[in-house]
Amino acid sequence: MKMIRLRCALALALALACSAHAFAAARPTVVELYTSEGCSSCPPADQLLGTLADRPDVLALAFHVRYWDNLGWPDRFGLAYADQRQGIYAQRLNLASVFTPQLIIEGQRSFIGSDQRGILALLGVSHQGVAIGIAAQGEQLRIDLAAGEKAATADVLLLALLPEAQTAIGRGENGGRTLREVNVVRASFVLGGWNGSTHSYSLPRAALPTDATEVAVLVQQQGQRTILGASLAALR
Repeated sequence: MKMIRLRCALALALALACSAHAFAAARPTVVELYTSEGCSSCPPADQLLGTLADRPDVLALAFHVRYWDNLGWPDRFGLAYADQRQGIYAQRLNLASVFTPQLIIEGQRSFIGSDQRGILALLGVSHQGVAIGIAAQGEQLRIDLAAGEKAATADVLLLALLPEAQTAIGRGENGGRTLREVNVVRASFVLGGWNGSTHSYSLPRAALPTDATEVAVLVQQQGQRTILGASLAALR
């Protein structure tokens, strides 16, 4: 009888262990480039981000900041959210100041955005995260999060992306150049919080910029700390 109970206990423990991992999914490495069309040091970093965006194991995001806009060329993709998000990273990572081009890997490591050797050295690592489903349902965009390990409350962030753009720069440090820009973040939406339980979120598709044809969803511990999930989906 004791042996039967032991076997049942082991079987139950195994089942629970399997179920705890059943909702985990392989996810890409998240890289965030903070850039500006008005910064002459940024085009090489933009070009590197374009290379990274072609990798299936990387989710590459370009956040265009606005603090270069008064130096001769207003960046048409500049977002107040980009300035805010970069400022939080600078504070949390104990950096002296924000700068461009800056590339953040997994919300944890900061690099000069054109530092190809240093950046590539941290890629190719396998990541597991909460499984994320993204689907259009009529006029709504639905995001489903599976259950995962209980953790500190996380933010669920949806980013509307323009996969590629060409911009002819008329003035400023890059005047006369035509820049190729990829995975430009056009808008951001905090969908809500997540505490490890199965949960669904929705957003009206009309809220997205008309030029955004892809969306990325990040699940990140509050305070822009550990990234718990990441996914990318095409809208059309």
